[in-house]
Amino acid sequence: MAEMLEHDALATAEAWRAAGRKVALATVVETWGSAPRPVGSHLVIDEEGNFEGSVSGGCVEGAVVGEALELLESGATKMLEFGVADETAWRVGLSCGGRIRVFVEPVA
Repeated sequence: MAEMLEHDALATAEAWRAAGRKVALATVVETWGSAPRPVGSHLVIDEEGNFEGSVSGGCVEGAVVGEALELLESGATKMLEFGVADETAWRVGLSCGGRIRVFVEPVA
């Protein structure tokens, strides 16, 4: 099932780019403890905020989409980290107690 989700997200990125849409790809690059999605999970975001795939769920994905929209404007990349150890834990954290790092990049 996880492979199917990953294939669909990457296929979506390719299709959206082929249609002329600006696209960013978010990838889970590291996890600690209990994390909802494994390393290599993808979330694809377009310039209108449409997204497909998953890097975590809930508030974390909302934050990733927001960052991706800013990066699509600038063309920059960014490493994001979410977990219960930081001061934003209750706002954008992982209720399961884990931590994840997500790399977000525009797709050229």
